[in-house]
Amino acid sequence: MEAVLDWVVLVMRTVGSPGVGLATAVETVFPPLPIELVLPLAGYTASQGYYSVGAAIAWATAGSLLGALVLYWLGAAWGLERICALADRIPLMHAEDVRRAVVWFGRHGRTAVFVGRLVPGVRSLISIPAGVDRMPLLRFCVFTTAGSLVWNAALILAGHELGARWHVVETYVGGIGNVVYVLLAVVLVVVVARRLRHRLRST
Repeated sequence: MEAVLDWVVLVMRTVGSPGVGLATAVETVFPPLPIELVLPLAGYTASQGYYSVGAAIAWATAGSLLGALVLYWLGAAWGLERICALADRIPLMHAEDVRRAVVWFGRHGRTAVFVGRLVPGVRSLISIPAGVDRMPLLRFCVFTTAGSLVWNAALILAGHELGARWHVVETYVGGIGNVVYVLLAVVLVVVVARRLRHRLRST
């Protein structure tokens, strides 16, 4: 991870604020690159005079939108039927579960996209069902940009204000992410338990 962060710092200092956008776009498509470290680091780099905070926030938001569009188009290209077919091949999953999820997204798509951009562990994934559901592209862009702007600005400003202690941000945001992962795991366990109980009753 240190090597990755060294690369991010090099890009930001060499390219300037567009480097923040590049790092954010990469993180959106490849979540293992932790945005909880990248954006506070971008704020700290801004405090050293390499670029302005406003430019960092603007480019980070543009990068988030670009990465989200890549995932949106992947979801649209893959399509509902292929994902349903894949779900039927996975033990304890059914195509109907996917269809219900898409119907739910169709009802709450705008809220899901906006709020999803603020939740660690969900930020990237939320773009895929938006693509599957063929959410109107302009609407997707507006709510993705709005949610990303709030999240990016908070992390970059925190890193800027903390200065050399920018890494403290990851401790708090990482804690939120852990809570989200636990909740998702609980939901998964409940779904699997219901599927197993249903199969046992059917036999």
